[in-house]
This record gives sequence, C-alpha cells and structure tokens, in this order.
Amino acid sequence: MTGKATRKKANLRDVAAAAGVSVATVSRVMNSPEAVSQATRKKVQGAMDSLRFMPSAAARAISTGRTRFVGALVPTLDNAIFARYLSRLESQLGKHRLSLIVSTTDGVPETEVEKARTLVDIGAEALIVSGVTHDAALYELIDRGEIPAMATSCFDPGFALPTIGYDNAAAALSALTHLSSLGHSRISVIHGPTETNDRTGTRVEALRRQPGGAELMFHLEPLSIEGGCNGVQRVMEARPDTTAILCMSDVQATGALYELQRRGIAVPAQVSLMGIDDLPGSAHTSPGLTTVHLPVSQMGIVAADALSSWLEAQTLPEPVLLESRLVVRDSTGRPA
Repeated sequence: MTGKATRKKANLRDVAAAAGVSVATVSRVMNSPEAVSQATRKKVQGAMDSLRFMPSAAARAISTGRTRFVGALVPTLDNAIFARYLSRLESQLGKHRLSLIVSTTDGVPETEVEKARTLVDIGAEALIVSGVTHDAALYELIDRGEIPAMATSCFDPGFALPTIGYDNAAAALSALTHLSSLGHSRISVIHGPTETNDRTGTRVEALRRQPGGAELMFHLEPLSIEGGCNGVQRVMEARPDTTAILCMSDVQATGALYELQRRGIAVPAQVSLMGIDDLPGSAHTSPGLTTVHLPVSQMGIVAADALSSWLEAQTLPEPVLLESRLVVRDSTGRPA
C-alpha cells in the first residue's frame, strides 16, 4: 500500500524564518495584531499561508498564558430562548477574539458545579451562569480560582456575581396588568418548575404577591409544549370558567394554544392566552401570541462586551438591567 509521506507541520520558528521576523513578532501577529504594522502582518500571514501553518491553541496558551475561551453554563439547549442568547453571545465574543464552550446543567446545581470544574480544568478564562440560584461549591470554585464570572437572565445588584439581564418579576406583572386591563379576573397561570429555575420562581412569586385583584389559579407543568397542553387540560378541569390563561413561557403558551384549538375553544373570543419570552415563532402562530419580549439577544451582546472588558482591562462589570416590553398580538381580548 502506498501513500503520501506525512509532511512535518510548520511551527512558529518556521513561520518566523520564512517571513524574516522574530518568533515574538509572529506571536504578536496571532495574539495582538493591532500591535503590528500592516506590512508586517501581511508578510507573516503570507508565510503562514505558504507553509500551511495552523496555530495551535495549546501552544498559544503556553506562550501567552491565555486560552481565549469562556464557558457558559445553561439549563438546557431545548429552549429556543437559550439558543438565541447563546448564538448572539458567541458571535459577539468572536469580535473580541474570544471563543465559547457551552455546558448544560439540566437545572441541577450539583451538575452545574461538576461542569464548571471541567470547564476550568480545560482552561476557561471566565464563566457565565444563568440565574442567581447556585450551589455553594460553585462560589468556592470561582473564589479559589479568582475566575471572572457573571450571571445572566436576571437583574440583582446585590448578588455575589455581576448580573446582566431583565427583571423577571416586572415581566410577569406586565403580562398580568395587560390581562387585567382587558377586564379578565379569572386567570389561570401555567408555569414550569420553580425550585430549579429561579427566573420562573421570581415570576410566579410576583404574581402571588400582587394578583392585582384577579383570582389566580396556578398549575405546575413541564417547561415544554406538552406541558402547555397538559396545563390546559388541568385548567379546564379545575376552573372551566377561566377567561384568560397566562403562561410563564411562550413554549408552554404554544402548547396551550394547540390544546385550546383541539378542544374547539376560540382564542381570544372565549379564552385569552399569552406568554412570556417572545420567541421567533410566537408572531406566526394563529392567532399571533401576545407575550412579553425578553431582550435575550441584547443580553448576549452586553454580556460578551462586559466579559471582554473584564478579561482584557480587568474592569469589573456593573449590573445591567435590560428592559422587557409588552408585545400585544391577537391572542388576547376582552372576556366574552
């Protein structure tokens, strides 16, 4: 059996010799190109291309002490809201020449700690977590390693980590106020787990504290389309005179819409329906879903910029509140 001989891979010294510059200059071109003249960058890049040189992340980490990647810990990738956030976070980090590695935790604090340790072990320079409920071991890991870390999807100026996100309580109350302003008083609330999801917990607690004169009935269901379908079944069994259903996520609201339509219940003529998130598909259901827009794409941009400043200039981020907003579509109306 014959084949081509394996060609020795070029290294930094080979590139430096071909370009007629020092190894340090080649390193600067790769890691701090703004510090090198355009002519030198062009010469070094030409040498890299001719030698088919591919930079090694491991070698770069050894020479610079930087891996240039951060780790994000999220409960799941099944929810489109996390996909939108992570997509914008990754693209914005790329503008700062930082990469992203994502780990999922299933909302289990112990799993989050294990995944965080793994990310730190392989060289994560910083961590981004979701929400404000975490195991004490996570804070110990962050403190011991002096790891830059921030929390997103929430806003809490008094939290141990810098927070960048929205006011979950305000988002829920905005939805309730909209339904109440239309004249709804018998409102059923479908929500996901609150023990492992502090964002949902905050929304539900806000409604319990300030029902605004409405008679609220709460139903816990999985955070899924199926959960929304099952939620409607329970609503109709427990309170058939419900005039409005408020879901704590658009995912559940979409399932609720399917189930209402399956039962021949007109939305919003017989029952108004709304969610929280403003997922891309929510504008295209029939009828379009009234919801509360959460600025998750903006959150990804702001978090990436803040983390880059922290890593590059040691500037500790300030807490950032991003405004949610009511988006009124055709799934809500006055009660019959």
